[in-house]
Amino acid sequence: MVMERYVFKFLARKVIIRANHKICETSEEILTNHLFKTFLRKILEELSQKHSPLLDIFRHGTSISDNDIDLLIQVLLHLTKFNVALVPNVLEGSEVFFRDRELLKDFVEYLYDAWRNVDRFIIYASTVYEMETRPYQAFSETIEKLTHLVRQTYRNIQENITGKHPVVYRQVRAGAEIAAITSGKLPVCLPDGYEKLHNIPLIRQILLYPPLILNPPMNKRTGKFVKIDVNPLDFIQLHKEEWVCYPAKVGELLIYIYFHEKFFELGFSLCNLFELADDEDLIRTPDGVYAFGVPGNVLDHLADFPTMFYDDQRHNMLVAAVPNRDEFGYFGYLKKMVLTLHNIIMMKREAWPFHGALVKIVLKNQKEATLLIIGDTGAGKSETLEAFRILGDEYLTEMKIIADDMGSLKIGASGEIIGYGTEIGAFVRLDDLQPGYAFGQLDRTIIMCPSQVNARAVLPVTTYATIMKGHPVNMILYANNYEMIDEDRPILEQLTTSEDALRIFREGTVMSKGTTTSTGLVHSYFANIFGPPQYKELHEKIAHRYFEAFFAKGIWVGQLRTRLGIPGWESKGPEAAAKELFKRFQNI
Repeated sequence: MVMERYVFKFLARKVIIRANHKICETSEEILTNHLFKTFLRKILEELSQKHSPLLDIFRHGTSISDNDIDLLIQVLLHLTKFNVALVPNVLEGSEVFFRDRELLKDFVEYLYDAWRNVDRFIIYASTVYEMETRPYQAFSETIEKLTHLVRQTYRNIQENITGKHPVVYRQVRAGAEIAAITSGKLPVCLPDGYEKLHNIPLIRQILLYPPLILNPPMNKRTGKFVKIDVNPLDFIQLHKEEWVCYPAKVGELLIYIYFHEKFFELGFSLCNLFELADDEDLIRTPDGVYAFGVPGNVLDHLADFPTMFYDDQRHNMLVAAVPNRDEFGYFGYLKKMVLTLHNIIMMKREAWPFHGALVKIVLKNQKEATLLIIGDTGAGKSETLEAFRILGDEYLTEMKIIADDMGSLKIGASGEIIGYGTEIGAFVRLDDLQPGYAFGQLDRTIIMCPSQVNARAVLPVTTYATIMKGHPVNMILYANNYEMIDEDRPILEQLTTSEDALRIFREGTVMSKGTTTSTGLVHSYFANIFGPPQYKELHEKIAHRYFEAFFAKGIWVGQLRTRLGIPGWESKGPEAAAKELFKRFQNI
């Protein structure tokens, strides 16, 4: 529905507003615009289906006409200014709504809560702020003002109904939860054949109000990312009014991530995971493009499982696509595909991509080391490092995250092994974190599916400068979450040859924690199904070269038994592993 200032759309539990002008600067504008009337209709239909007694505010209960709705809107508008006793005197026919003032108050409360339970997105075209001297400050002030205005409108109505002033004011988020400025004018350096992407707006700034609680359709990932022999974009039509692009800096790479409005809650969460590209970054051709949320079944015939990518060797670029069906509505499909593209490109550049956590640890006695723990999802990497942080807090000067999930290694001129990250954030399970950790980071966190198994949080954990600096690696461990310890299998075990190390890392054994649809003891090639298996011949050459370099340089290579996958050891296992690591670092 096109309005003077904006276009809006309700999709399931979210509302998307695309604005070309600043919107709603008074309570009257809020209550008399078409968006509010549309939302009010939706809520009345919902209450009617429930046979809710709240509809008794109307004369005929569930039999509600357009005139009844228009009159209710006028009642609410008058209640922003006048006490409940005055409204019937100035608005003919309104007395029906005041037969039971307590019921009217409850209805307004329900309406307000229903609005706040909708995921709310506002996307401003950059033209709105082009004449501002401080455009991004003006953008922030606009969103703040809207939040205040919605909240104040509600409060004025309730106070005029009850005749009482609240003694506790809760500054809840009542405007947009996520807002963005997009540009359709910036040059997009895409090669010939990619013209259909040119008109998709690029995100240039995001404003969000954490903590955000999101409930996407799925809470786990299944299947593999399949390499296909045709460009999936050839089969896709992208309508610019349904898509936006997040140009992401993924390690040293630039990847354009296009996401459909059906998955806006997932797409905008990228801001907590990948650095948003600067204008200067956009003057070069991206290393990859990803269409996340392709409508319909146009991808289904291209592969057995429609999560796919194409190697466009002619243009030296990777292209990926995933459908927008509910089964793919999980952040893992977004994040892991991007990292798959990263890993493949880095292999082509003769770097070794890893699936693991890379941290630099500095003790107060000035000893320092950079540790890489490799392992599949649920192997205990993050849990062990968090336990290490808590355990050694009084001895630590710094524990700097370089890569939380994936990164790459390069061999320096003198044979040193240099580690790099890909993400500025983490996509972590709430289930296995130390108690209180997620709450300590709550002011920056996006939480997904909090009431389900594999509840996750997306939160920033490091800086782009840190992941790109390049850190010499001192210790490389495989996270073993499935074996109990004994005399022959210690918590921390050093491997003596590159052949032994290659065998263990290649097998990629892990006890699945249920974060995907696989369960039990499983194996994945180098604990990294995101690129290496699809380019196995290339990866084998790189892996042999790097593991020989590890031992030639005297890097401590081994495995760490976290026991995270063993019932009863979900917390004790990583804690014991952290203690062994701490002993090792004190002896560096």
